[in-house]
Amino acid sequence: MYVFKSIASLQNDLKQGNTNCKDLVVSSLASIEEKKHLNIFLETFNESALKQADLVDAKIKAGTAGRLAGVIVALKDNICYKNHKVSASSKILENFTSLYSSTVVERLLAEDAIIIGRTNCDEFAMGSSNENSAYGKVLNPLNEKTVPGGSSGGSAAAVAANLVHVALGSDTGGSIRQPASFCGVVGLKPTYGRVSRWGLIAYASSFDQIGPLTKTIDDAALVLEIIAGADEFDGTVSSKPVAEYAKNTTLNKKIKIAYIKDCLDNQALDSTIKSNINQTIEKLKKEGYTVDGVDFKELEYLVPTYYVLTTAEASSNLGRFGGVPYGYRSPNATDLESTFKKSRTEGFGKEVQRRIMLGTFVLSAGYYDAYYGKAQQVRRVVRDKTLAIFKEYDIIITPSTPGVAFEHGSKGADPIKMYLEDIYTVQANITGVPAISIPAGVNQNNMPFGLQLMARPFEEELLLATAKHISEF
Repeated sequence: MYVFKSIASLQNDLKQGNTNCKDLVVSSLASIEEKKHLNIFLETFNESALKQADLVDAKIKAGTAGRLAGVIVALKDNICYKNHKVSASSKILENFTSLYSSTVVERLLAEDAIIIGRTNCDEFAMGSSNENSAYGKVLNPLNEKTVPGGSSGGSAAAVAANLVHVALGSDTGGSIRQPASFCGVVGLKPTYGRVSRWGLIAYASSFDQIGPLTKTIDDAALVLEIIAGADEFDGTVSSKPVAEYAKNTTLNKKIKIAYIKDCLDNQALDSTIKSNINQTIEKLKKEGYTVDGVDFKELEYLVPTYYVLTTAEASSNLGRFGGVPYGYRSPNATDLESTFKKSRTEGFGKEVQRRIMLGTFVLSAGYYDAYYGKAQQVRRVVRDKTLAIFKEYDIIITPSTPGVAFEHGSKGADPIKMYLEDIYTVQANITGVPAISIPAGVNQNNMPFGLQLMARPFEEELLLATAKHISEF
């Protein structure tokens, strides 16, 4: 069985004839079947993956293969791939086949990646544990009693379990970085607008961003370089030029780094994670980097602000799912009104229903200014305070998560406890800045945790280089 190390080494082996794309796909499909009890994949695309493998093998022989030749990719089940099913892990979109491919899929295929299947996730990307899927929970391959994180838990678990080389996820409040931390892989959320959202089933449109989950930082850099950039189909995507991230992952200057004291002093933070971050800070100081603690008293407002705004956007975005144009339609409906009510009641899971109702409430007459309007004001304050830190410092360091992966069912009964899992990750989404979680260590039970780094908008190049430098400690 081929042992994947990195995209660069894989492509070298393919060129040398040490393996081929078809064998890689066959092996991957066999591994997915062997570990199907983990419930990572909702579906594998056997026919199209094998067909793509043959095409890429021919290109490799002809010397015309792209930069992702032979790289096996999994898609989170909210990213569209033409003529393939996509459901956002919800009953309301069960058996729905996409009529077009997302921009990120088109760009991956253009560089000869092989898309092997769609991974389980929290329904409509709403969750921090991957327990909210209509198709059952995902098990963490490192400890099956624990969650893989969410909402991109299936994608993170697929990389951690060595079922694929790369996976794509979406990040609305930490949905790439939190599962990356729990599964011991690299998870990158780009700047809002760096990657096109065309073909991503929306949760909260001003927060959502697609990004990669990978084994290495170099692989994340290459995938980002390929999927990023302007797109005529997405009016929110930036037209800023895309840097050569993959060629510039070496940190070659003494930057200034800030760590948020309020994060490290939080009583909910695992002591092992706190100790690890303090050790990293000391190592950076010894190397001559300026590393200072900064105050961020707004930390306690991040989660409430995030959930008011994202649920408001969700209540609007999910209004299109009513059982009429497509998706699940209740067999118990008798007229138009009951079609909407019963289809949505039966088609949406409890967490999605909770967020739709909360979002509808904060947008309702008499409450709009008190909740949605106030949350928008707080969002501006948080953004201004974050950017003020970036006027003095190049990188901000925080924990990725308060702890390691928790056991299934341990937090689902209390939504507030579950929502607080996002306390360190939502800042990047509220402000739109890029952020990455990199494997930082393990606790006493040998479960991994991550270190999060944030950078100024569109400074992914510096973010990746700093992350790689720290990862080599």
